Amino acid sequence: MRKIPSGWLIAASAMLACSAQAAPARKPQPKTPPRGKPAATAPAAPAGATLQPVRSVEGIVEYKLPNGLQVLLAPDDAKPTTTVNLTYRVGSRQENYGETGMAHLLEHLLFKGSPKYPKAWAEFTKRGLRANGSTWLDRTNYFASFTANEDNLRWYLGWQADAMVNSFIARRDLDTEMTVVRNEMEMGENNPSRILFEKTLAMMFQWHNYGHDTIGARADVENVDIGRLQAFYHQYYQPDNATLIISGKFDPAKVVAWVQAEFSKIPAPKRTLPHLYTIDPVQDGERAITLRRNGGVPLQFAAYHVPPGAHPDTAAVELLGLVMSDVPSGRLHKKLVEGQLAANVFSWNAALADPGFALFGAQLAPGQDADKARDALLATLESVTAQPITEEEVNRARAKWLKDWDLRFSDPETVGVALSETVAQGDWRLFFLLRDRIKTVTAADLNRVATERFLRDNRTLATYVPTDKPARAPKPANVDVAEELKSFKPVETMAKVEAFDASPANIEACTQRFEVAPGLKVSLLPKATRGDVVNAQISLRMGDEDSLKGQSTTAELLGAMLDKGTAKMSRQQLQDRMTALKAEIGFGGSADNLMANILTTRENLPAVIDLVAQMLREPTFPADGLDEVRRQIISSVEQSRKEPEAIVEDALDRHGNPYPKGDVRYARSFDETVAEVNAATVAQIKAFHQRFLGAGRAQFAAVGSMDVPAVRAALEKAFGGWAQSAAVKRVPHPLVAAPAARLAFETPDKQNATMVVRLPLPLKELDPDQAPLMVANFAFGSGGNSRLWKRIREAEGLSYDVRSGLAWNAEDANTGWQASAIFAPQNRAKVEAAFKEEAEKSIKTGFTADEIAQAKSGLLNYRRLSRAQDGNLAGGLVNNDYLGRKFTVAQQLDDAIAAVTPEQATAAWRKYIDPQRFVSAVAGDFKGK
Repeated sequence: MRKIPSGWLIAASAMLACSAQAAPARKPQPKTPPRGKPAATAPAAPAGATLQPVRSVEGIVEYKLPNGLQVLLAPDDAKPTTTVNLTYRVGSRQENYGETGMAHLLEHLLFKGSPKYPKAWAEFTKRGLRANGSTWLDRTNYFASFTANEDNLRWYLGWQADAMVNSFIARRDLDTEMTVVRNEMEMGENNPSRILFEKTLAMMFQWHNYGHDTIGARADVENVDIGRLQAFYHQYYQPDNATLIISGKFDPAKVVAWVQAEFSKIPAPKRTLPHLYTIDPVQDGERAITLRRNGGVPLQFAAYHVPPGAHPDTAAVELLGLVMSDVPSGRLHKKLVEGQLAANVFSWNAALADPGFALFGAQLAPGQDADKARDALLATLESVTAQPITEEEVNRARAKWLKDWDLRFSDPETVGVALSETVAQGDWRLFFLLRDRIKTVTAADLNRVATERFLRDNRTLATYVPTDKPARAPKPANVDVAEELKSFKPVETMAKVEAFDASPANIEACTQRFEVAPGLKVSLLPKATRGDVVNAQISLRMGDEDSLKGQSTTAELLGAMLDKGTAKMSRQQLQDRMTALKAEIGFGGSADNLMANILTTRENLPAVIDLVAQMLREPTFPADGLDEVRRQIISSVEQSRKEPEAIVEDALDRHGNPYPKGDVRYARSFDETVAEVNAATVAQIKAFHQRFLGAGRAQFAAVGSMDVPAVRAALEKAFGGWAQSAAVKRVPHPLVAAPAARLAFETPDKQNATMVVRLPLPLKELDPDQAPLMVANFAFGSGGNSRLWKRIREAEGLSYDVRSGLAWNAEDANTGWQASAIFAPQNRAKVEAAFKEEAEKSIKTGFTADEIAQAKSGLLNYRRLSRAQDGNLAGGLVNNDYLGRKFTVAQQLDDAIAAVTPEQATAAWRKYIDPQRFVSAVAGDFKGK
């Protein structure tokens, strides 16, 4: 899995770390106050056991086994889920000459099984585990989240223990997985920003392994020696080089016993890990590189060497990233984006075990001057001496950084993965130490660090220029982590949160409903959450088929403009108010439905509702805001024009589309989108807002900690009496039988190809055939035990990601079935043939009882896991209110899924899936073949 720099605002920002299986992107996580000392003593190890407590910090208890395994337990009953994360302190930094990519290869091969657990991926799917692994510069980690279940937890701990020392790491598995790894390389090769990033680090680090892409050199990966790979595994996959982190809902006493039982059997290794001592010398002149490839949009990166993550100056570097690139207050945003020199700016500080890097960048729209953008980027970054950072800038950045830290720490499903990074830096407690340093860092610290580090001679950009008077940054040095931690004082533990039963029946029983005139339906689900976090969503339905003609682009622009200022607040004041209220507010939707997703805390929810109402009812739509949004959309379109995935999606959306231009169901081309965005005016957006927005047909739902009477009063004050002038009537989406076709597109210089297959089905939600078809599709193309996965990914190693799925329509008998795969262009024929054979075989032979049993188990577990996410619950309540349903309908579907027989699943599959009616499209650099 490629580790995604969280602050980057470019679509393809997945830069370095690699995974064994594609994983869904994570949603923003809720917020909580920090944990403190545990209310009770850490559970003692069982009699005769040797797993003993070491320390407790803010609700996290550390244990250690004599064999060296470090264990961190973070119990939290706020959500009915458990997350297990095992981090090995090995990444590309530990690879020797000719071994680049070994850490990543091991991540893939670990999932190939061991004698005791030969089919790990299939078992993950059957048990409903959301599991994956990732490799980064300093560490490799394996993690799984699942609905709290003692059997699944103990099974996963057993697998992790066995995989640590008994994985096959076999030549046969390496051979079949090799094309998958190559395909992952090719996927990255299609992304100009990722390759530019790879080459930036290669130019920055002359000797240190941080200059090597985690996925490795193609020559090293393709020629890897299995003996050396096995030796690498045995050296680093040992208990004294690992940290096991368990967070979420579990019984700590039982888990202590299970960890002891599973991991104490592993003997302490006799080998001594090598001491790594390479550190690059001080850079003595600006470095530069130019990348020329087909497609994409202009990008500028400026990267600077910075201290290790444990260094006190890391706090200043973190806040400098926000001071420079935050929207809309950041210096780079104001200079480049508002100055119309770039479409986006972004930054990322990589806090690493050894001296690392801070990177800043700008993404340009077509027609913008790259030289002017580069000059402005560098002048802004390297002018802090002349224009010092102010206390106002520091305080704003500090508030936002601390808000984001709280949001991450509030979710037990993410805290373990977050701790992986500080484990890799040298000590897991650095996660908290950095927070404390952020609280006390000053403007003087930021100015000193910027002056020392953001220098021409410490910069990597694109060109080398000799100079008579080079400036030098401080000499890089490692940090004594123990010394740094001497002054660290943990905060107090927060109160334990009562467990919540996320069954449909309990969700329905706990939901309170009422209506706010003229037509806002409200569903509130009060429940205890860690940090008193609450998720909410509001949906405003708009217009009808006739009134919305020609309005699609205007509706999309309106949603993007709502955070640009109101009659009472400027754009910056809005952002500062959201920070003060510990709130995240995001707008989206479609031509006939405007939605706002809200994340905040109990005490702030009423005020956030008032703020959202202000943004919805009193936006100002400033002209410069429209210009910014316009540039960003056009930049995104231009980047998509030559990307295989975007080309295929555009072609399939337009194939057989019967609607005239202007209809909200019409599929616009890239050129049409650009033309409509360029033609849009502020007057049009204002007129759309006045005509279509209102609460006459709307839904609001909130899930989490809340004061129900206060929320009701806030909703009545904010939205009471707000009606739109235009009538609201649902736009129908009847089934359109597009003619069968195979579409092919050449995308020169794109080393990753894509295939998408679509089939519209005359079905809607709650039809009798829904459950059987869902189960059949899961067996065919969903998860690590499906036929597509086992054939195309596992057996033939042709694709990094292959799957099929259903997009259910709740109101019209028009449900979409889609299958997809990515692959190397030269493997197109093999992928298409394998997919066709599996599709035809599934219809001819049907599904076995074992396949259906495993599909039902995995599908039901995934549905339970989804209901454990408060954001999903809020969206589900909004959708149910719109459809006039109760949440118990989810249980009805679960019951129907559980009752599906192999005969019913096969019959439904044969009834609806017809390969003769498939519409497929492929795109890639096929070189005319």
